[in-house]
Amino acid sequence: MEYIIAALDLGLVFILLFSLFLPSVFKKSSPNCKLTVYLGKRDFVDHLDRFYVGFLLIRPLLFPVFVTLTCAFRYGREDLDVLGLSFRKDLFISTFQAYPPLPEEKKPLTRLQERLIKKLGDQAHPFYFTIPQNLPCSVTLQPGPEDTGKACGVDYEIRAFCAKSTEEKMHKRNSVRLVIRKVQFAPEKAGPQPVAETTRHFLMSDRSLHLEASLDKELYYHGEAINVNVHVTNNSSKTVKRVKVSVRQYADICLFSTAQYKCPVAQIEQDDQVTPSSTFCKVYTLTPLLSNNREKRGLALDGKLKHEDTNLASSTIVKEGASKEVLGILVSYRVKVKLVVSRGGDVAVELPFVLMHPKPPESVSRPLSGKRCPCFTFGQDDDIVFEDFARLRLKGMKDDKDDDEAYC
Repeated sequence: MEYIIAALDLGLVFILLFSLFLPSVFKKSSPNCKLTVYLGKRDFVDHLDRFYVGFLLIRPLLFPVFVTLTCAFRYGREDLDVLGLSFRKDLFISTFQAYPPLPEEKKPLTRLQERLIKKLGDQAHPFYFTIPQNLPCSVTLQPGPEDTGKACGVDYEIRAFCAKSTEEKMHKRNSVRLVIRKVQFAPEKAGPQPVAETTRHFLMSDRSLHLEASLDKELYYHGEAINVNVHVTNNSSKTVKRVKVSVRQYADICLFSTAQYKCPVAQIEQDDQVTPSSTFCKVYTLTPLLSNNREKRGLALDGKLKHEDTNLASSTIVKEGASKEVLGILVSYRVKVKLVVSRGGDVAVELPFVLMHPKPPESVSRPLSGKRCPCFTFGQDDDIVFEDFARLRLKGMKDDKDDDEAYC
């Protein structure tokens, strides 16, 4: 019996390892199950000159299928949308016909599309879409404990629907809505080491207080500790009573006018005294984490999908010539070092840095088209792992019109 259990455990482990190297495809169907959309991924990296592919599985239809890509900035709660006033600004909308495909829109099939056609049959039809480079990344503003509905922030949505034309009203039972994310990874080359210094002269004294602070590098990854090197030269007659070091997140809201909000995400305060005519040097370590800031309303987070956790928003890398009107939310980080001086005010400097995710290596990511793992040999009829988009099916959901007016 023990040998049988060991063999079953070994087989389960082999199946799990085997499934790690199978291409994963996300799918979602319309409520009437006559239209299904397949996507090879939900996170789309900000690349230059690249289009993305999707797939439609269509039951016999009498009308075309259109696909709409929308980038929107919601700056108010949904329950506040009254009297036709919506707290939402569409930054980008693109609608195109996916089925039947237009002759000028045809492109060569990818390996994933070829396998899906072979697996799903003749009712499967590919489509292509492009995310413009000047659009912002997905950012969510952390809601408060009492907030309900969709959170404020920038989000992306793909919606496929069946209609006679794009001007006709969309029916929920004939449409598929998928929320995707646009993300940026850390650049390959980091900038120079951040260094800042200042000198404070006090009234009725010719002596000064000099503060110098530096970071060991400019680029940090989420969850990585930040070492702040503080050096103080106190030639004055004042005494430094305390040293405060904090990491602050700055969010520039680019809507009708630009407004900036700041929020500390990590801070430390110690009673390190620097007496007159002395020097002081110390390294402070801070780690900005979302787990320590879940109660702060309005904190900028990376775009969040349902049933998934996220992290602090990554720093925004703005391309040259980008218009601020379509940037949505710009996120940046700074380390602030402040000296509390007895009867002399405060002395402070700020150090900007970049907080992002590292670019994953190509060999670790799941293959999307034609990439093989050297440990296994796949045949021509490779299996595909299908993962459902999170869906909340509402019982008794009805459209505004009768069922006999549906197109599908």
